[in-house]
Amino acid sequence: MNGTPQSNPVTFYGAVPGCRAPIRADASVLGTLPSRGFQYCEALRAASSFGWYVFPPIDFTLQWDGAEIIWTYRGAKGWYPLTSAQFPGFQAVFDRLAPKRLRGFAPPFLTAVPEPGIVQLWTGLFIESAEDWSILVRPPANLPRSLAFDLYEGIVESDRWFGPLFTNLRLIKTDVPIHFSTETPLVQVQPLHRSTYAEEVSNRFGLVRGLTDFPVEAWSRYEENIVKPNLEPVRAVGAYAAEVRRRRRGGCPVHST
Repeated sequence: MNGTPQSNPVTFYGAVPGCRAPIRADASVLGTLPSRGFQYCEALRAASSFGWYVFPPIDFTLQWDGAEIIWTYRGAKGWYPLTSAQFPGFQAVFDRLAPKRLRGFAPPFLTAVPEPGIVQLWTGLFIESAEDWSILVRPPANLPRSLAFDLYEGIVESDRWFGPLFTNLRLIKTDVPIHFSTETPLVQVQPLHRSTYAEEVSNRFGLVRGLTDFPVEAWSRYEENIVKPNLEPVRAVGAYAAEVRRRRRGGCPVHST
């Protein structure tokens, strides 16, 4: 852990022994982005690297027949029906280390909720954030997704609520094993200041209905950003990306000449 919980926008707490630590999300999406997109598309890079990757705490497999879910994990002796399952061996660890009044209240690892094919999954981590900061828990940005399941997105006010970092997934394919690996990010956790998704912000936006209503300033910005670069005899490749990166470093904007 770097710094104190109060000095970080988000703090992860490892609970499951040996659970893989989160890492900063990667602009190359773990090397899966096309090289041209990685080099020149700053919008893609910025979205991909916003937040942190969180991994499953163990390699495990789910299978759904449309009604019942079974599961197994690395080192298991077989398949088990899934209702609510503790992480293997964690209950004893929790009860040994938690305050006496909290023993017996270890969070479950996997829970099959009443809706068909929906599973709540615990990452093995607890989480909190600084005052007025929340977290968006979502699928990893721009990482090719499995066609066998889908992840729900959720915003948690983790400055006011301290607890396990869960995600919810919906199984799609039936009668096939669906594998989850500690080598592949499960979710991406992104910090959100509460003001960015407040009702007064989401309920208010501008709209210019047609080209005839565009103000002079909008046409000027379109000319500067889109038209002029395309008229240059030698067009600078990735000028927007270079300008954004320089601005982040505190330098002067790059202008095409």
